Amino acid sequence: MNYEELLDKAYEKLPKVKDQGERFEIPQVEIAIQGRQTIFRNFTQVAQTLRREPRHLLKYLTKELAAPGNIDGQRAIIQTKVPRNTMQAKLNNYVRDYVVCKECKRPDTKIIKEGRITFLKCEACGAKAGVKSL
Repeated sequence: MNYEELLDKAYEKLPKVKDQGERFEIPQVEIAIQGRQTIFRNFTQVAQTLRREPRHLLKYLTKELAAPGNIDGQRAIIQTKVPRNTMQAKLNNYVRDYVVCKECKRPDTKIIKEGRITFLKCEACGAKAGVKSL
């Protein structure tokens, strides 16, 4: 085989890029503060947009905010007052760490667990990077 044939064979084995058609945007959080609780009103919608389990996102937020929380239907309730900009910053950090591929910067990823190690696997470029377990 010559170089061109080998190159064509290598390209065939690469995963196909899943084109979303538009640029990925991090969803904006909608929160309401009631007493000492923060209600994240569009929580499940945000989790679906990020293609992550709501429980995983909630676990991250409660750990980062050092406050208990639970899912109530379409919303999440955090047992402390959290300003909207702080919640948005935590969500942006989650996207950076657990959604966007470290190599190609695309959001076409999934979280996989191999033994005791958790990885972020990119469905666009095939890259695999270790992430912190929650």
